[in-house]
Amino acid sequence: MAQVVLVHGIAQQFEGPELLGLRLGAAVRDGVKLSSGLTLEPQDVACAFYGNVFIEPGSRSGDLPPWDEHDVDAGLEAELLDAWCQRAAELDDAIPSWDEEGTRGPAGYAASRALLSRWVRERLNALVEARFFEPVSKRMLVSELKQVRRYLDEPPVWQAARAAVAAQVGADTRVLVAHSLGSVVAYEALCENPDWPVTDLVTVGSPLGLPVVFRRLSPLPVEGRGAWPGGVVRWTNVADPGDIVALVESLEPRFMSGPMGGVDDRRITNGVRMHDFERYLTAPKTASAIAAGLQQSPA
Repeated sequence: MAQVVLVHGIAQQFEGPELLGLRLGAAVRDGVKLSSGLTLEPQDVACAFYGNVFIEPGSRSGDLPPWDEHDVDAGLEAELLDAWCQRAAELDDAIPSWDEEGTRGPAGYAASRALLSRWVRERLNALVEARFFEPVSKRMLVSELKQVRRYLDEPPVWQAARAAVAAQVGADTRVLVAHSLGSVVAYEALCENPDWPVTDLVTVGSPLGLPVVFRRLSPLPVEGRGAWPGGVVRWTNVADPGDIVALVESLEPRFMSGPMGGVDDRRITNGVRMHDFERYLTAPKTASAIAAGLQQSPA
């Protein structure tokens, strides 16, 4: 089995494990080679693919429904959209800043579908124009909100996603590298399987610290601290300050410590592709964490 298992994020339903594995596998091999001189062979890296769980059963196409502001759920989906927009406004002068007292937030408009739809439309319009999400359409944004909500709320979805990770973890697997929503999948899978041989978790562009996600984690946080992920020895978290999905850049204060201490939070710059998985994989601070996990003796 592979020594390194990659776990992708949202909006990969049009991809497949082989296709993603070729591109992401090359990125991680390049990053590790350039940062440490360590050579990984193609068979040393595998991609845990779960994008297909978001395609309706029996469908031969992953085409998106014509979603718009009327289709955004008043709960988790609206909360997540609000968090993205608030962070985008902090980072980009082109994004308007909404005063929470004046707008009352998503919960304040939940009783009125018409008012909530207008509230959502304003934010979708802003994010479509933001450099963080280019190129993207409103229905793609709504789709991404729904994928996060479905993973957190629908047992068949999270069970299938975690099973996809489990299928790639074998006796030789030492490092899990997880991006975006995939970091939630990998974290929860590790918590469920403390006997896995994985010694290192590397999360990139992660929303694990975002309150709307954090308070729904499995296992639930205790007294404001999330559980350490299973039998992992080291956990490295890498974030680009411009990546609004990784809105809470530092995870160390939010999670319990492991055998070697708390989460090692690292900052990088991915240029104009702030949330791009490949950019994270080739970054020296990410690649060196992966190489360190491969070079350490198993726990």
